[in-house]
Amino acid sequence: MRYAVLGGGKRVRPALVYATATALQLPLSAVDAVACAIELIHVYSLVHDDLPAMDNDDLRRGRPTCHKAFDEATAILAGDSLQVLAFEILASDPGLPNDASIRLRLVQLLAAASGTHGMAGGQALDLAALNRQLSINEIETMHARKTGALIRASVMMAAACAPGIGENVTRALHAYATEIGLAFQIQDDLLDVEGDPRLLGKAVGADQALNKPTYPSIAGLDASRERVRELHDRALRALQAPGLSSTPLIAISNWLLHRKS
Repeated sequence: MRYAVLGGGKRVRPALVYATATALQLPLSAVDAVACAIELIHVYSLVHDDLPAMDNDDLRRGRPTCHKAFDEATAILAGDSLQVLAFEILASDPGLPNDASIRLRLVQLLAAASGTHGMAGGQALDLAALNRQLSINEIETMHARKTGALIRASVMMAAACAPGIGENVTRALHAYATEIGLAFQIQDDLLDVEGDPRLLGKAVGADQALNKPTYPSIAGLDASRERVRELHDRALRALQAPGLSSTPLIAISNWLLHRKS
């Protein structure tokens, strides 16, 4: 579990948790548990996605994947344990609000983002799409669930910790997170085509080798880059709601647009 969680990575989802807290003028310590829970769920999904029955990857974050470093059974159990640890933290961490309804909301948001209508369902769509041609709408639906749901939960769980947050701010954050979640995955698809393996910490071309439909394979590279820019612009427009100090969230969207890893 330590090997999988502490072995590098971009920590995009925890960064979004903290950026949202800053935008809402919450102390960062108030969302530490949320940031940890989100990252644990993300890493468990990577451990399981790398398995031979899924994406069959040998490298993750520049090192052997968990099942290569240990074995498949250990990797499955490590992923299982990371998943339940995330919910244990939300239930018991003393830094979160004492209000049981808030903790319940956090559990609900993370579970929904992780399950059949979120990350796991998106991965199922991804596996079912091998050797098939998808439409743009189908690929965006898959991305919105596989990657976008947990990114959106990162923002909305931090927002759930803010007392008295207005409905207009909640809608703005939801819209922002939805846009950057899709942009992040399209950028990932682009990097699998034209990225530098030394920066990515993993091999490129895996999607093409598996005959997996991706945004660039359907829309082309130029249209994919344009779609990322469009989503970035829409995310920034969403942040113009009154009462939202959006600078850190803008910075993350800017990074997503230009990232190389």
